[in-house]
Amino acid sequence: MSWNQTRRSFLGTAGALSALALAGCGGGSGSDGGDSAAAGAAADGKYLGVMLGTNVMSLDTDLATDGDSFEVIADCIDGLMQMDADGAAIPALAESTDISDDGCTWTFHLRDTKWSNGTPVTANDFVFAWRRICKNAGEYAYMMSDIGQIKGAAAIVSGDEADETTLAIEAVDDKTLKVELEVPVPYFDSLMYFPTFYPINEEFYTGLEDGTYGTSPDTFLSCGAFMLSDYLPGTANLTVVKNPDYWDADRVQLEGITYQVVGSSDNALTAFKNDSLDVVMISGNQVAAAEEDAELSKNLKVTGAGYMWYLTFSQTEKNAQGGMLANQNLRLAFSNAIDREALVDNYVMDGSIATYTAVPPQFAASATTGEDFSADQEKFADYIGYDVEKAQKYFEDAKKELKTDTFEFTMIFGNNEGDEVTKVAQAIKEQIEGALTGVTLNLQAMTKAERLDKMQEDNYDVALTRWGPDYADPMTYLGMWITDNSNNYGFWSNKDYDKIIADCTTGDLVSDYDARWAALYDAETLVMQEAVIAPLYTKANANLISEGVENIEFHPVALNRVYKNTTLA
Repeated sequence: MSWNQTRRSFLGTAGALSALALAGCGGGSGSDGGDSAAAGAAADGKYLGVMLGTNVMSLDTDLATDGDSFEVIADCIDGLMQMDADGAAIPALAESTDISDDGCTWTFHLRDTKWSNGTPVTANDFVFAWRRICKNAGEYAYMMSDIGQIKGAAAIVSGDEADETTLAIEAVDDKTLKVELEVPVPYFDSLMYFPTFYPINEEFYTGLEDGTYGTSPDTFLSCGAFMLSDYLPGTANLTVVKNPDYWDADRVQLEGITYQVVGSSDNALTAFKNDSLDVVMISGNQVAAAEEDAELSKNLKVTGAGYMWYLTFSQTEKNAQGGMLANQNLRLAFSNAIDREALVDNYVMDGSIATYTAVPPQFAASATTGEDFSADQEKFADYIGYDVEKAQKYFEDAKKELKTDTFEFTMIFGNNEGDEVTKVAQAIKEQIEGALTGVTLNLQAMTKAERLDKMQEDNYDVALTRWGPDYADPMTYLGMWITDNSNNYGFWSNKDYDKIIADCTTGDLVSDYDARWAALYDAETLVMQEAVIAPLYTKANANLISEGVENIEFHPVALNRVYKNTTLA
């Protein structure tokens, strides 16, 4: 299958997904593992051997920030809802749901199920977990406030309200959970299968030493399809086993999953060939080699990964030569000097697609028209594209405005996020320096965790980073660039932009779907006009899957892989 065919297949599959699907954000791909705990997994026919791209540092829903961690958490814990094969929300721990006429009160009726220590799962487990998320105000607390619009969440997360019990979530009784929203959120049921909204048993949690929850099988409870069997934070291997007391145990056919961290595509291909792993992801030349191999090509499956790689620029005076990257023309020059097609064709090579919008394609479709929000990748051609002449014109304007002819910046990137990331970083350096004489773009490799720390602390010039949608609405990206948002790594601020986003989340546009959709286009236009970011490509995964493995559910949003229906012949 040619690459154009591969991309068309990826687009077609992703475009058919439900508009209410979710995504796991900020996923990562990572470092090489040591000896494989999964060795022989493919051969023994009992456990599925699966590659992880990054070390799982925490199984605490308040601390986990990457897709691999979210996947393992979702193996072991159910939310109120779960995903079906098409990404739509269907019942999980909530057997049924009542919604008030105004859409602002959701009542979930829990089924009879229990934690792996035999304790019943109750409505209070959700009350405790959600209050904790808001009180700690971690990276994903905004899911409760800005996205979920749970009444009282915004004040708690911001610190204006110190009492987390004011959060409008109530355990009416052990099996009835009532949640009140500030405004209607039509995709609220889909949020319920994102790990941020999962339950935690309060008695178990408070009986642990501070900071130890989710760091070992002994400090973690399951109520999902699998139980944690072997895990130590940051190590290369972990194992989950089937939960015999799972409420839907008859549906789960796997005895367990053995995960192994594999950081390079070469090692992934080797692990697959020697039957150490059943499911791996490859990129670059290894994909082309697999396509040309008569046997391997039968095992190759390209799926949408959902997230977008992009450049973000620090616009504050403490970085980038005293804030030089606050200059709009300089950022536009960088963006138009990048050949995105060359990046995906020559370096990533796994079906990923060049992207020219702030909201990537293939995950958010209009509920009224069915049209992909970002289907038109040429709508911002006036501001973004591979056009060296235009880039140089922007650059000349920037030099005049900044009164200098030379610029030296450092671009940070993860050295444990997949070997193609290093190649992409090197290619971007060559493209920008080649097009813009006078620019030096130094490269600084570091772990993903270090990169995130530097971005969050505003201690960088340019960063090569990525974001995956938390839910199937353009706001999952556009919400990042609100003034003072914790994910607004460039510290950009625009009052007009903030107003549009406010109108679309809590204002008059909330109840007018089409008008809100149009307003979100207006917001995206501001982001692209000012080159707040430089979009690069929307990621695909080139998977090798062993013969006999069936029914892994792949999703470009939320939980990228789900194994509840998976069989292993």
